[in-house]
Amino acid sequence: MPSLTDRTRAGISAALAGETGGWRRRLLFAGPAVVASVAYMDPGNYATNIQAGAGYGYQLLWVVLLANLIAMLFQALSARLGIVTGRNLAELSRDRLPKPLVWVMWAVSEVAAMATDLAEFLGGAIGLSLLFGLPLLAGMAVTAIVTYGLLMFEGRGFRPMELIIGAMVGVIGLCYLAEMLIAPVDWPAAAAGLVTPAMPDSAALTIAVGIIGATVMPHAIYLHSGLTQARARPRDLAERRKLVSYSNTEVVCALAVAGMINMAMVIMAASAFHRGHSEVAEIETAYHTLTPLLGGAAAVAFLTSLIASGVSSSVVGTMAGQMIMQGFLRFRVPIWLRRAVTMVPAFAVVLAGANATQALVMSQVVLSIALPVPMLALLAFVGRQDVMGELAVKRPVLVAAGGGAVLVLGLNFVLLADFFGVSLPFLAG
Repeated sequence: MPSLTDRTRAGISAALAGETGGWRRRLLFAGPAVVASVAYMDPGNYATNIQAGAGYGYQLLWVVLLANLIAMLFQALSARLGIVTGRNLAELSRDRLPKPLVWVMWAVSEVAAMATDLAEFLGGAIGLSLLFGLPLLAGMAVTAIVTYGLLMFEGRGFRPMELIIGAMVGVIGLCYLAEMLIAPVDWPAAAAGLVTPAMPDSAALTIAVGIIGATVMPHAIYLHSGLTQARARPRDLAERRKLVSYSNTEVVCALAVAGMINMAMVIMAASAFHRGHSEVAEIETAYHTLTPLLGGAAAVAFLTSLIASGVSSSVVGTMAGQMIMQGFLRFRVPIWLRRAVTMVPAFAVVLAGANATQALVMSQVVLSIALPVPMLALLAFVGRQDVMGELAVKRPVLVAAGGGAVLVLGLNFVLLADFFGVSLPFLAG
């Protein structure tokens, strides 16, 4: 009997060949962008979004929108690279770039993968600890077991894992839909904040930089090219064009959902905390403050979404780390060993008595340092005809992507400068 993955692949081939099947056939193409979108809803985003909403109300919603548009562009380019070349970004970098540069890229990318997993693993553990009254170490142990169990489904093909991650994204979305129904949202102010760029002060700039710097994630750029490289087997240029078109549609839809969830995080924090509790900046504080303000249901929904975010993004982060190692080194380690190695920093942070939310912030700083590696490598490949053939990205798209890269990398520099205490004139006062 054909597996779920085999049936999906057969349906994709039929759709590419021109057979019609309505909206159900189109759903067969959904999956890679949904998995990659988890990176935009991971626990590292929670603290930044809470700070933005609590401190500045709805004024920074436009930053979330801008960050999401840039993310859409880069994820679409990454997916396109995998579809057209049949290779992922790490593999192409290994084969086409100078060896010393490849070794540096691999080392930086491995550190980024571990920093990513630190944030995701801690996020799930914090949620379990608060929801069930567990010690943080016990929450980490439960998160580790659940994550490893879900990773076992990867051996059954791509479709079961896509459906599991999609279900987790659905849980996060439903939790924040419930938050929107409970919280006293000022919708006109939220709409104005979405379309009216404003930067009230230098602290707001720092938070805005954090939002953008934590949105375009290094491991997601690597991962998306790998998720699309062998999922479908287009037989000619026309089918590749059609597959790229379907992929672009999925990227827009999946990341639009991720963007709306991030906006909902800011809106919830603005509605609950901005008037009277603007100092709220940590996940634990947000949970304890939500209960008396909006009731237990809102607090439980918040933690449920955090647990789903932590577990799903930890699974995806492990998949990305595996892909990075295999792509750069042609070397694959057992999934249990990969999972164990990436858990070590998280346990070390907790055993050392460090603040968990501060550890999440630190992980975002590490990701800011690593981000230029995949962004610049991706831009170097997608415009080359010797790599992409007739589906090489045209100059206007490259210019737009280059502008987005300059903006993101420039703001990451601001984030790093602020973190390390380097004085910048436009951040003074």
